Parts: sequence; C-alpha cells; structure tokens
Amino acid sequence: MGKQIIAVDLGGTQIRTARYDNQLNLLQRENTLTLAHEGLEPTLERIKEYIHKVMPDNKDDVRGIGFSAPGPLNPMTGVIVAPPNLPGWHNVPLADIISEEFGVPVFVGNDANVAALAEASKGAAQGYRHVTYLTISTGVGGGIIIDGLLLLGKEGLGGEVGHIPIIVEEGKLSTFELESAGPRIALKVRDRIEAGETSIIQEMVNGDLSKIDAKVVGDAAVQGDKVAVEQLAYAGRITGYGIVTMLHLFNPEIIVIGGGVSKTGDLLFKPLWVSIREAGVNVHIIHDLKSE
Repeated sequence: MGKQIIAVDLGGTQIRTARYDNQLNLLQRENTLTLAHEGLEPTLERIKEYIHKVMPDNKDDVRGIGFSAPGPLNPMTGVIVAPPNLPGWHNVPLADIISEEFGVPVFVGNDANVAALAEASKGAAQGYRHVTYLTISTGVGGGIIIDGLLLLGKEGLGGEVGHIPIIVEEGKLSTFELESAGPRIALKVRDRIEAGETSIIQEMVNGDLSKIDAKVVGDAAVQGDKVAVEQLAYAGRITGYGIVTMLHLFNPEIIVIGGGVSKTGDLLFKPLWVSIREAGVNVHIIHDLKSE
C-alpha cells in the first residue's frame, strides 16, 4: 500500500492540491484560481493539472486522492450534485473522472464534513469523540461527529446545519445561513445604507455599495461603525441560536467554529454567547483561528 496521500480542496475561488506522507505531514502544496465561471470542463482540466503537480513520480506510492468539495454531494458515490458556486456542475461523477485519470482510489467529501474530521484528527477537537464543526463564511456549513463517526445520512446530506429554519421579524421564515452568512451580512448593511443610515462603509467603498462584502463590514466594525457592529451582532445572535439547536440535536462535547466571518472575533462571539446563555445551556466552544 502506498505511503503518500494527495489532497484536493475544490472551492468556488481556489483549487488547492497537496501531498502528504502517511502521518499527514505536508510534503508539497500548490494552488490556483478555480475560474469556475469558465464552466465544468476547464475547471476539471485545472484540477487534473494541479494534481499532476503534486503527484510523485511513482503513483504506486499513493494510497489515494481525497477531495474536499462544496455540497450538495454524495460521498458514497463521489458525485457532485449541484454546488451553487460551481456553475455547470450537475451530477458530476468526480471520483470516477479523477480515478480514471490517475489510476488510484478517489474519495470525495463535503468540505464542512472534511473540516470536522480534520479538527478531530489534527486540530482543535483532538481527543473528543462527539464534535460539531461550524463554518461561517460565504455559506454556513457543519460537520457532525458522533462517537467518533461522521454523521452522513442516507445520501451524504446529513448535518446541513445552515438550512436549519428560523423565524425572524414579522414571522418570516428564514434559515441560519440566510441570516448569518457573509453575503447576507453585506446585503443587510447595504440595504441599511441605501435606506439612509450613515456609515463609514460608504467612504471605504468609494460610494460603490456593490463592493460591500463581509470583510468590508468586519473592517468597519473594528473601527466602531454602528451599522457594521449592529449587523455583526445580529449575525452573532442568530449563530448562537443555531448552536443551541445543534446542542440539543447532537449533544457534542465541543464545538469548533471557523470560516471567514468568524475572524471578526468578539464582534460576533460576544452576542453569540448572549444567545447561548439566554438558553441556559453549557458548551465548550473553540474558535479555529487557522480556518480560512
């Protein structure tokens, strides 16, 4: 059996490939832009090209290739179903395509599920058998480990915590993701500015409100901008309620939180803890500062 492992992180923005030894020590890493707007075939060719860059001369020394990819996908069949940030990817048999190209076993996992496994094996959740991983970024995703085993469900769609339904103002039905993910935070800030509220964000984007994103909001909040601080606080409260739901559903020992929005730190986490304490539950939460 081979002693090296090839890893591929397929994202809407970047493709990252790497080669590890049998103890998961990094040997080589490469990355490129996904350029997903060019369509399925060009993206597949880029994936193959960058796997070749990290593939050792002797393929017999490779145990397999593991993919972290956006869902929805089926990890049992290796089929990418219909990820919103990869145009044209509809029921793509990624595992079969890559296995045919390289002649080694290929495994495909939902990116949040794979992140949960990484935290449990090498990250902040080492030593725990009941782990919930939460990523708050372009979307909200989750990975659930129960008694050491990843919760997948019938077709690999279990643990999609971002789609937990919630009721917001005026009885409107929404979801955890729609209220707290980065694009939603940016949209709500833009709406408030367009409605007449004053914010330094207008100057930060030179008056072009279409350039507002979660990072801009976070930078403004650090400077004390009222609109930005309030919107991040709202996202934090919603995230706290989502965590309370997960606590009751999965009873984890630890929750690890990552993703770009979580990098706003206390601006998100202080209101998050308010929601959790209001519910009267106890949990050990770690913010994974290394998450991207």
